[in-house]
Amino acid sequence: MKSVYRHLLGLFSMISLGVGGSTLAEPAAAGRTGAASHEAAPAMEAADHLRDFQVVELRRYTTTHGGRARFVKYFDTYFPEAFEQLGAMVFGQFLPRDHPDQFVWLRGFHDMLARPVVSAKFYYGPLWREHRLKVNALLPDSDNVLLLRPLRPDTGVTVLPAVDPVDEPHGAQGIVVMQLFAVKKGGEDALAAHAEAQFESYRVAGVHPAGILVTLDEPNNFPQLPVRADGPWLVWVGVVRDEATLHQQLQPAMQAAAKALLASGMLRAAPELLVMDPTPRSRLRWLPDAGGAAP
Repeated sequence: MKSVYRHLLGLFSMISLGVGGSTLAEPAAAGRTGAASHEAAPAMEAADHLRDFQVVELRRYTTTHGGRARFVKYFDTYFPEAFEQLGAMVFGQFLPRDHPDQFVWLRGFHDMLARPVVSAKFYYGPLWREHRLKVNALLPDSDNVLLLRPLRPDTGVTVLPAVDPVDEPHGAQGIVVMQLFAVKKGGEDALAAHAEAQFESYRVAGVHPAGILVTLDEPNNFPQLPVRADGPWLVWVGVVRDEATLHQQLQPAMQAAAKALLASGMLRAAPELLVMDPTPRSRLRWLPDAGGAAP
């Protein structure tokens, strides 16, 4: 009986561990499939649950001269997952090419009620308390913030999978572009309709639209963090594959659109263009299979 018991116990252990028969071959096959998929772009469905962020902050920081690289290291290391765990989203963080002492990032909340709750938990929480002195020392100005919302439900900022440290060893790639339009008050809807027609010319190979945003006309419900009150604004966000696409295709289309929209009389000033490099861990970056996820 003891030998039978030991035999049955051995079979039970093999079944429990998935060893023996066809179960041994199945993980190996799955492993080969996984390896093949790792060679492709990261699976977009990995971020499917990260949706419906109706409040977007466009945050533009000034860093100390020469301190931007140090700030990026702190930001990329500590903060994206901290906000995600609290129910917010760091869509991406970027380095403007024409402003070596600026850092730009996009943060999202599900709604305005979530904004003060998440902000209080973060800024009065242990992570920020531990690192704030070093981080704040690198930020002489962090008050340049636009409070925005998606123009329509389908034009919110694209949430891409987090940068994979194994499959993307060089970090986030591509070029992130923003075009900001200062809209005359009362002309938001007309300008948005006119601008969307112009934005169709931006849809060329090598460009992924990643969001169309407008000013969210709500009181600042977390006044510890100021927001600008000089709106309204319309913001187009996109990701470009490479330099050639940027200079030969997207920028000419943007210049033509800026000229047309400025001539319409619906703008308060000439549009502003931000051409930026994503930081190594920026979600918003160039991914070949991300085009379908963008608005």
